Amino acid sequence: MGKNGVEALDPTVAGVPLSDLAAVNEVAPGPRSKRSAILDTAVTKFGADGFEATKWSTIADEVGIGQTALYHYFESKAHCLLTIIRLELAQSYQRFCKASQGRRSRLEELEAVLESVFDVSQKAIIQTRIVMANTDVLAAPRNSEREETERLACLELTREIENAWVQLFRLHYEETGSGQDPVLTARAVLGLFNSLWRWYRPGGPMSLTNVSGFYRAAARRIID
Repeated sequence: MGKNGVEALDPTVAGVPLSDLAAVNEVAPGPRSKRSAILDTAVTKFGADGFEATKWSTIADEVGIGQTALYHYFESKAHCLLTIIRLELAQSYQRFCKASQGRRSRLEELEAVLESVFDVSQKAIIQTRIVMANTDVLAAPRNSEREETERLACLELTREIENAWVQLFRLHYEETGSGQDPVLTARAVLGLFNSLWRWYRPGGPMSLTNVSGFYRAAARRIID
């Protein structure tokens, strides 16, 4: 069973509450803030055309602001991309935390977490596809302080997410008496799920319901 209380639902990641990392606005937005609109447009364009093929000026045009105004919110297109990655990782971790709470047994907790992976909006799917397509941006330190702050937050979130899955499997195996390695299991299951978002497209010929059933069954075979 998952931990109880607010702390379990809103853990800190490198000293920052998860709820803050999952929030679109770093501070309370003003009535004329374009930050959300810029991020929504960037998600749409990066998802449809790819990060490299999307011009920064195109995002400004779609939002209806001058290109110079973009720099009030983001230092660069890469800074915007890193923010999108950080948001999706944090929101994914939130879904995990919420699904793991208040369950009557470890098995029920495990099933709820597996289901939560696919209980996502179309926007979340596109954001995850962006994450999968651009993980190389996390590989090397950034020259910009704001970009580097986002990059480090993404790396820490990645570690926390993997650790949460490892702990889930460790407790499950302690209860079942299995000798299976929870670290290898977590990495295998996460790799399986991540592979889905590299090819699955909302509105395509296969429904997420059908696809999720197949992938959950495959994950159970890895787990057991």
